[in-house]
Amino acid sequence: MDLKLKGKRAIVTGGSRGIGKTIALQLAQEGVDVVLAARGKEALEATAAELAALTGRRIVPLTVDTADKASVDAMVEQAIETLGGIDILVNAAALPGGISPATQLDQIVDAQALEDIDIKVIGYLRTARALAPHLAANGWGRIINIGGLAIYHTGRPVATLRNVGVAAITKNLADELGPKGINVTAVHPGPTRTEKTDAATEAWAATKSSLGRMVDASEVACVVTFLASPLSVAINGEAIPVGGGTPGIIHY
Repeated sequence: MDLKLKGKRAIVTGGSRGIGKTIALQLAQEGVDVVLAARGKEALEATAAELAALTGRRIVPLTVDTADKASVDAMVEQAIETLGGIDILVNAAALPGGISPATQLDQIVDAQALEDIDIKVIGYLRTARALAPHLAANGWGRIINIGGLAIYHTGRPVATLRNVGVAAITKNLADELGPKGINVTAVHPGPTRTEKTDAATEAWAATKSSLGRMVDASEVACVVTFLASPLSVAINGEAIPVGGGTPGIIHY
């Protein structure tokens, strides 16, 4: 199937490692030029060189702190200037699992909770806000927000909160931007195999999936890449779980 992505241009925040890096690779393999945006310059530049060599596409590393409006605005402006425009935004800049480890009310540290939400929820809003006028002017765009399956579980209140926030902003943005040709969706990964996954985590994750194994980052990236394509126009404002299915839970 031709996803009709060749020649499109994307920003992937959190693109220097993990799921973000794999999404950037998959997009580039489909003919997309990609701006990788993250905080660490050295890792960004190494990843950009690696992906460019693998795909032959233009991969541009730009540093950004998504907790800072000025930094986000400057990154988006530079991305548009460098690639001649942007068509796709993938928001993936967040610490996997979150900053707050709290499992009970009395363990919640305000600063950790606020930082989690600032980076993953408000940070996603900052990048969308900066890019939306450009997408609207072009009459077409895709925004994909990376959430997490913690949205469906109790036990880690801040982790649940930040992913519920991702779903909420996704639907709000979809309703606002859909008439302007911009589809906004979310995907919720569960435990996902990346370059840092160890054998113990792999074995644990296998018990959490209806597949009986851990989902690979490349499998998440395939779903995101479809959502980034013109063929996904019928999906807007929705959140799609991409953890291989959670045993014992029915979503309807």
